[in-house]
Amino acid sequence: VYGTPDDPHDNERLVGAALAPHRNKVVLATKFGIHFDMSLLKEGKSPIVPDARPAVIRASVDASLQRLGTDHIDLFYQHRVDPKIPTEEVAGVMADLIKEGKILHWGISEASEEDIRRAHAICPLTAVQNRYSMMARTHERIFPVLEELGIGFVAFSPFANGVLTGAYDRTSVFAEGDMRARMPQFSPAAMAENAELLALLRTLAEEKGATSGQLALAWMLCKKPYIVPIPGTRKRGRLVENAGAADIRLSAGDVAAIDTELDRMPMSAVFGEMRMKK
Repeated sequence: VYGTPDDPHDNERLVGAALAPHRNKVVLATKFGIHFDMSLLKEGKSPIVPDARPAVIRASVDASLQRLGTDHIDLFYQHRVDPKIPTEEVAGVMADLIKEGKILHWGISEASEEDIRRAHAICPLTAVQNRYSMMARTHERIFPVLEELGIGFVAFSPFANGVLTGAYDRTSVFAEGDMRARMPQFSPAAMAENAELLALLRTLAEEKGATSGQLALAWMLCKKPYIVPIPGTRKRGRLVENAGAADIRLSAGDVAAIDTELDRMPMSAVFGEMRMKK
């Protein structure tokens, strides 16, 4: 859990208070390893700055424990790989934090195969969290590595920032400051390019008595048993809808047929899709 540049830690306080009565019934995950520098926006750069210095990691875990109101974090993710700090050094700090009981498991986000192997060799990873959806399948190439090492895959942005819910079309307009206005998959031209994909989703969803969003989640849930999608939502109804995806059954043949269609059909670029180094 993490917040906004204005208050990067607000979500931890909110989640900690909300889960306090249920702490032993949930798996609590949070992240470390970045800070925001909004001045970088003026240079056309991302305001997210990786920072995985050992002292910073230790300060981060202690502060997160305090804000969350807990004595341990179940899953502690490195938010972004820091090119300035060797992966092995970060993994060594994680091993120490596990020994100290401050965290139980650790994971890494936006990670390549090389990052995963180097980290896992020092302190075994529990999860890798990368962008994954029907429109962003680059990370499927690391699935064999995860299976080899026994690591779970947490899929963020499983709706491609909302496109795959079917709630938007080429006439959709976003308010000033809404990040989707700058995402390539939401442009009128991109929505036209994605029409076939969205039509396929609607058809498949209707066959299952589901929504497009539920089908997009079911596709990855049924693809691999170790994939956990984490769709974001602000509405209780959507939360219930998303959870319903777990009840949809797709056979291995169904998933393979969908993949064949995805490989064939045109679709636009999608925000954040990265080319992975081998």
